[in-house]
This record gives sequence, C-alpha cells and structure tokens, in this order.
Amino acid sequence: MWYRSTCDNLGRVLHVPFIWVFLSGVCIAPAQLHPQCLDFKPPFRPPEALTFCVMYKDFGCCDSAKDQELMSKFYRIMDNFDHNGYANCASYVHNIICQECSPFAAHLYDAEDASTPVRSLPGLCGSYCSQFWLKCRSTIPLLTEDMHIAKIERDQGRFCMYVGLEDPDYCFPSLLNKEQLTRNLGHVTADSEGCLQLCLEEVANGLRNPLAMVHANDGTHRFFVAEQVGLVWAYLPDRSKLEKPFLNITQAVLTSPWEGDERGFLGLAFHPKYKYNRKLYVYYSVQVGLDERIRISEFRVSVSDMNVVDHGSERIILEIDEPASNHNGGQLLFAVDGYLYIFTGDGGMAGDPFGKKGNAQNKSALLGKVLRVDVDNNDRGPLYRIPLDNPFVHDRGARPEVYAYGVRNMWRCSVDRGDPLTNEGKGRIFCGDVGQNKYEEVDIIEKGQNYGWRAKEGFSCFDTNLCVNSSLNDVLPIYAYPHTMGKSVTGGYVYRGCEYPNLNGMYIFGDFMSGRMMALQENRQTRQWDYHEICMGKGQTCVFPGLINNYHQYIISFGEDEAGELYFMSTSFPSATSSSGVVYKVVDPSRRAPPRQCHYNPLPVRTKSSLIPFQPKEILLGPELSPKHPKLVRAQEPAQSLPGEVAPSAASSTDWLQELMNMLGVQDAKGGTSPAQRQQRKGKHNSVGPPQNGDLRLAGYEEVQPDRGRVEIYIGGEWGTVCDDLWDERSAGVACRQLGFSHALKASKQAEFGESGTLRVLLDDVQCKGTERTLLDCQHAGIGTHNCAHYEDAGVICGNA
Repeated sequence: MWYRSTCDNLGRVLHVPFIWVFLSGVCIAPAQLHPQCLDFKPPFRPPEALTFCVMYKDFGCCDSAKDQELMSKFYRIMDNFDHNGYANCASYVHNIICQECSPFAAHLYDAEDASTPVRSLPGLCGSYCSQFWLKCRSTIPLLTEDMHIAKIERDQGRFCMYVGLEDPDYCFPSLLNKEQLTRNLGHVTADSEGCLQLCLEEVANGLRNPLAMVHANDGTHRFFVAEQVGLVWAYLPDRSKLEKPFLNITQAVLTSPWEGDERGFLGLAFHPKYKYNRKLYVYYSVQVGLDERIRISEFRVSVSDMNVVDHGSERIILEIDEPASNHNGGQLLFAVDGYLYIFTGDGGMAGDPFGKKGNAQNKSALLGKVLRVDVDNNDRGPLYRIPLDNPFVHDRGARPEVYAYGVRNMWRCSVDRGDPLTNEGKGRIFCGDVGQNKYEEVDIIEKGQNYGWRAKEGFSCFDTNLCVNSSLNDVLPIYAYPHTMGKSVTGGYVYRGCEYPNLNGMYIFGDFMSGRMMALQENRQTRQWDYHEICMGKGQTCVFPGLINNYHQYIISFGEDEAGELYFMSTSFPSATSSSGVVYKVVDPSRRAPPRQCHYNPLPVRTKSSLIPFQPKEILLGPELSPKHPKLVRAQEPAQSLPGEVAPSAASSTDWLQELMNMLGVQDAKGGTSPAQRQQRKGKHNSVGPPQNGDLRLAGYEEVQPDRGRVEIYIGGEWGTVCDDLWDERSAGVACRQLGFSHALKASKQAEFGESGTLRVLLDDVQCKGTERTLLDCQHAGIGTHNCAHYEDAGVICGNA
C-alpha cells in the first residue's frame, strides 16, 4: 500500500506611496507577514476595480460593494465642511476610512483575535495623528461613535496615544513604506530556505487509518471517508458525521492490527452518473480459502436511505490473486472518458521476482498495471467491457484490460480537473509510485506507456539486464526523489479549487514515512516540473480562527471535495485499529478568493441516522514551537472507536502509559530509578565504566526519562543512532531488556524523541527475533550502512510490568 517496500522570482510587488502594483505570476513572500482582514480571513484581489480606495485596488480586503459603502460614508462626513475644510481634511478622512481595505486591516484595527472588539479607528502613527488632530479634529466625531474617544478627543496627547499601536511597523502610514511588509504581498509565503508555508484546518478525526476521501458529485457536497478496516463514513457539508456507517464490509475485508499491514479496504470511487444510477465501486483485500486476493466490487446505495449502501447489492467485478501480502495497489477512479481505472500493485515481496521480467513488465498479468474497463450499462450481460481503444486489445500476449504497465505499487492517483478558466491540464492522471529501496516517483499516466519497473526505479536502473534492453521504451517520471527525503510516496492532487488562487496548478503530494509535504509546478516554458517543499506556517502565519500548523506524520492519502478543495489524511500510529487518523484541509493563509466567489448551495440531504457534530481536537502550535516538519508521534495511543462512537475530547484524555501502569499496579513506570537518575540529561547507557560494543543508552529531549527515549548504540568507539526502518516491537524488546527493563511498551519511530544531528546512523534494517542478547546480535544492514536521515531515528518506551 503506502509503506516502504525555488523559487524563481515569478512575480513581485512594486511599492509606490498609497499604491501596490502586482506583476503576474506566483512568488514567495517573507515568512513574517500576516496580512488579515477584519473578517479574520486573508486578503484578496478584487474582481472589479475599486473607484474610491484605489490604493488597494490590486490587493486588500474590499470588493467593489465595500468600496462604494466607504465612499458613501466619506461624502456623508465631508458634506459637513466648506471648501477650506474639504481641502484640508479630505485626504485624511479618505486615508483613514480606506484602511478597512488594507491587507493589514486586522493589525491596524487590533483585530487579529476574533474574541476581542474591533477598534473604530485604525492605528495611526504618532506624527500623522498629530497632524490630523491639529488640522481636522472636527472630523473625529463624524468618523467614530466610540464613547471613550468622545471623552478624550479634545486632548491631542491622550487621543493619539489611544489610537496609536504598540508596533510602529504596523501603524498607518508607516507600514506603506516597509518594504519587508509589502514585498511579494499576496503570494505564497516561504521561509528563509524557500519552503512554502501553508496552514491546515481540521475536518474530521478519530479515524482508523483513513485512506480515501471522495465525494459523490451529486450536488450534496457530502464527503465520504474510508477506513482500512472496511468502514466508510458519510459527512455533511457542516462536517457532522452520520452515526451509521455508509458502508460496512469489515467482515469481508482482510486486514490486521499489525503496524504496516498493507491489506484492507483500499479504494472507493463513485460512478460519474451516481446521481442517477446510485452505483459505487470499492477495492479491498479478501481471503478465499488459502488464497489472498484483491477484489473490485460494485454496490448500489439503498433506495430508502441515500446515506447507506445496500450491502446485498454487491457484484464482484474482478478478482486477482495476490502472491504476497504487500504491494496491493488500491486506487480506483473514473477519468474524463467515463471509464473505470484500476491501479494494481506488482504482487509484493521485493524486486517483483515473478517470472523472467516480473509481473509489471508482463502484459499478460494484471498485476503491476493500470487497467481500464467500461462498467456502463452492465445490468445485463458482462459486468464490464473492454473499451475499443484500449492499447493492447489486438495484442495476443496481453490482457485487453491493460491501459499502462511497468508500475510497482501506485499509491494514490488523481485526475486533474484542469485550469478553471482555460481547462489547461484537464484529464491528466497523476500517480505516486512507491519505490523499492532508493527512489520514489511521480508519474503522469498515458495510454499504452511502460513506466519502467522493474527495469528502473525512478530515473535509475534497478534490473540491469532489463534496463539496457532497447525495447524497454519506458516513460520517465515527472519527478523522483531519493530515500534521504522519504521512503513511500503518497500521491496527491493538482489544486483546482476556488478558495486559494495561489495554489492553482500545484500538484501537492506527500511521503508516508517521512511526513514530508511537497509540491510540483509545471514551468510553462520548459515543460519541466519545479519542486517546492511545503512547511507548516511559522510565527504568525497561521494565526487565523480555526487554523492549525501541525499534523500527524504518517501521510496516508489525499482527497478532494465536490468544490475542488484539497485535503489529506494522516495518522500518528499506522495501524488499522488505531483511531488516531485525522482529515485536514489545506489552506493558503496569504490570499483567498474574493467574497462570494466560491459560494455554493448544497442540495438537501435527508438523514435517518443520528448526527455526530464535529469537534476539533488539534491545536495551533505557538510561534516559538511551530515546526518545519510535522509534529512528533504523541506518547498516548488513542483508544479504538467502534462504528458511530465519538472519540473522547482532548480534555478528558489521560496519558496512556500511566493509565496502563495504574491498571497493572506498577508503582514506578521508570523501573525504580532514583530521583538523581531521573534528572540525568542527554541519555543514559546500560554499563558501568567505559562503554563496550553494543551498549545502549536513551537520549532525547532536555529532561531524559530512563524508560523512554531515542536509542543510541556504541560501536567501534563511537555512539550512533538506529534507523527506524523495519524497527518493531521485537527489536525494541531486545533494546529494553539490554537497558534493564522486562519488555517494550512501544517501538517508536520518526524521531519521536528528537533527532540526533551530531551522531552517525550506525544501524539500519534491524530485524530481531526477540531472543537476542543485544541489537548487534540481530540481523541488520551492516555497521554504518544505511539510507536514512535523522528524522527516522528509532526509540523505545520500556516497562517492567
């Protein structure tokens, strides 16, 4: 499934007093900016020209309707003055009124916090306020009805102190002259390393390995989230969840609680004409006798309840034997041609060892392929037909279902909706193809093409004999990255939504193992794809109501809602029974669409099941804590939720380890260590005197706890770390027993206890039977041999129960 097996200066802002001029393109703004409007949302580009507050005609917080409203207010005020009064005060009143349109309006009106009252006048710089007061004090009662200002407006000092701001960079008009504030305003923010800073909105939580989010395209704007165990949940546009599952085939789905099990419910797609035929298609693992298979089935939604599938309507469209339990593929989608596309894995194990050239290069096998079939008009006759233009229908040595081949294990594919204005790119199919041991890749799927596996992995040769074959004629990926960046690509979507115009055309995807978020953008001149890393917003970037700047690191899948907005799903513990999965919406905090441009009216949904209101649990990390990479795995493992059960709120949850110790009656979860030992910093190894080969110590944060931490091992005169590839409970158990504990409570991964940037990685691919005396006695890749980075440092939580 999903497991292991620049910014060029495209646009800029020129500043002229009172005017911002935008040049076309996408660029990157400095990270300290926090433009925000009085409605607590990002600024926008007005769709129609402003005629009054023209200094913000290109970017700000006013559309033409608000602009006209402010102009009417201006004339109501100025009608009270003669010619001299107009000449002296018109520019002051105009400037002050128009600051509601400033992209920094929330700062000027001290309104970043939605719970605080908005000021009636913008924050004015001292000298400007003094001039305004001396020349135009008589306009103050007309500009504001603030009772406190009415009491102090006769006193210049008190008035200007009251309307001033603590931060002189943000007062008017000084902020107009601050190049660091206005440069590239309205473009995607980046940090000093060029990493694009986006924010998130929590949409759903308490899910068990959520691996698909789809919509029915029926006008209701519901979205459906599938769990690996075989449950699909229906959510309404307000994010409330129906208590009764939309689909429940848990009894048929083959999976397990094992961390990393690739079997299970893997894919879901609604028929393009679902609104009329009520059909949907699912992809899942089953066991038939002693055989494991992947099954693609058709279901219909119940006639009596639009939010529940008729489970008796299942018809098996296709079954394929799986020779191993991994590399099961799992994507289903309907492309713009109306046909059903099925993405299968190569059959598993490693290196596609099946036959002379593997399943993927064998066109007579259905594994390692992109299949295309016609499921229309199948109520009578065959359950699917072969499209007449499938590329190998006349090839006797090929299965006619094959549309493309040479794929290893494509995990998450999507269809580009196309540019909203030009339709450019419409219909392209993007896929992430999980690599073997060196590279991950992103491909665009085209009819009849060979995508290289097992001859190639990414751009490099994997099987030398197949790779040098002149008849390979393979298509290279649009992008590939090495395992120092991540080890299991999760394909995403080209953003074509309405709400965040800066993201239009960006292919946004991730990596399951490293938790890295990435984006590709096509260069129209070279037709090459430029890479950008995506980070969570730092500092004030995500300080908007409802936004967060962190996510669980195991990125399982991406999704799109009916309006084209982008989402992804991740979890803190990748097990089919762990209810730690969350759905996040991707948000660009630098620019939004104009008000009312993205409005839609969902069709009504008749519900028979009870509704569970959405309760967000994730929080915004403070500016000093905001990470470049996703947050670390939490120590507590959320309890498994049953269908329809609401997970406990964050306020009611307790530390799972302490709770477990209390249940078991263990007096000291730290193994009876002394207070002095508990305060020891930077790690503790398990021997007295000089360390010996194979000795371990636990390290981590400033205050190290003796029962948990990053595993560091002493080999050949140096301390080093252990990579978390293949790290499991048995290996962790060996480590804990070395450290004097009876067993391991958790094998932690992804540098849960911090990265050790100063040490070398000494062990990788550690595989223990559980009976070994030390980690050195276990099977491993060799001392110092690895393909890891320190964000993969392994750790343990040990116990004595």
